[in-house]
Amino acid sequence: MTDTYGLVPAPVCPSDPVTAGPAAATRPHNRKQLIVEAAGQVFSERGYHAASMEEIAARVGISAAALYRHFPNKYALFAECADVMVDRLVAALPPHAGLEDTLAALIHVTVAHRSAGGLYRWEARYLDHEDRRLLRGKFEHVVDQVSSSVRRELGEKGDRLRAVAALGAIGSITMHHTSIAQRKIEDLLLASAMKVAAADPGAAAGSAVLVELPVQPVPRTRRAEILAAAVPLFARDGFANVTNGQIAQAVGLAPSAIYRHYPGKVDILVAACLQAAGLLAQAVDRSLHRSADPREAVVALTAAYVAYSFEHNALNSVAEAEIRGLPADLRRPLILAQREHIAVWEQQLRQARPDLDARQARLLVHAGFGVVVEAGRALRWQDTPGNRDTVTALVTGALTI
Repeated sequence: MTDTYGLVPAPVCPSDPVTAGPAAATRPHNRKQLIVEAAGQVFSERGYHAASMEEIAARVGISAAALYRHFPNKYALFAECADVMVDRLVAALPPHAGLEDTLAALIHVTVAHRSAGGLYRWEARYLDHEDRRLLRGKFEHVVDQVSSSVRRELGEKGDRLRAVAALGAIGSITMHHTSIAQRKIEDLLLASAMKVAAADPGAAAGSAVLVELPVQPVPRTRRAEILAAAVPLFARDGFANVTNGQIAQAVGLAPSAIYRHYPGKVDILVAACLQAAGLLAQAVDRSLHRSADPREAVVALTAAYVAYSFEHNALNSVAEAEIRGLPADLRRPLILAQREHIAVWEQQLRQARPDLDARQARLLVHAGFGVVVEAGRALRWQDTPGNRDTVTALVTGALTI
């Protein structure tokens, strides 16, 4: 699930074997913990495949050889980071607490480990089956406790979905860099998560705003066919795990024929991200065209984004998950497109809620996006009018309009 949260400090492990000389006297006893913290940040920033052991070692201020004395390979370090992250959430759960106190505790630890907490949302798919199963079990424990609190205090209907969505709002803070004082972040996230938990998913049935989504282009050229075949493969297996041979096979081409249309696999990914940005921009423009007032505009934006996320789920997932692994020069125009999209939301939300400043509005917009990811996954992205209505209601709760 979407995935998202920061955790308890890893247990302090014994330092490296003591060696003679002054260096041994300054070697920190919690080096393994420092490595895990630094690695979580690098994996969150760059993605599993783009991160390197050398970069992680440099972040800690040690050599790669010293890093390998603690972890035999990158995967072992990655698995440890993911495990520590969820352990922090489990450890933060207060026993016998009410919903507000439970959410506040989870928010506090997530914000404290914000820079490393984004690892779970997209990168956990690279864990092997057993490690993924163990991680999911721990996260389910967190969901169960939040769901129980929602059920006791706010009613049974949709309690688990509301719990997952509230956690999505909280975890969103790990996916962006908006800078606000920590206390203010925690207050905003708590208000947002409580509104999500209190939303009635059934109340929106049949009341969704009419959404006109742009139609994904029908592939009429070989280049377009390659792109259409690559996107579901990237979404299912991750960009780094898909080969040109697999893409070529899906289109009925020889692997070498791919290069006549795209210089490399990364160019296919860039084309997918650009297509996603274009479709989303069109959906936003259409949604705002009919809006009569600021609140209506925010609801229309929300409905359009939810519909887009369901209808173009594979394309959107690829664009969200893989952009961080792109080279900087290829990533830049895509980041600019993302920022323009956020700016539209920010402007509309501030008109509907004049009490918010720009950073506060941006934080809540990201909280809404986090709800879409988590609730969508919980619903297995089954694209029905009812599911769209439900997620739209949860997102408007996160925006606290």
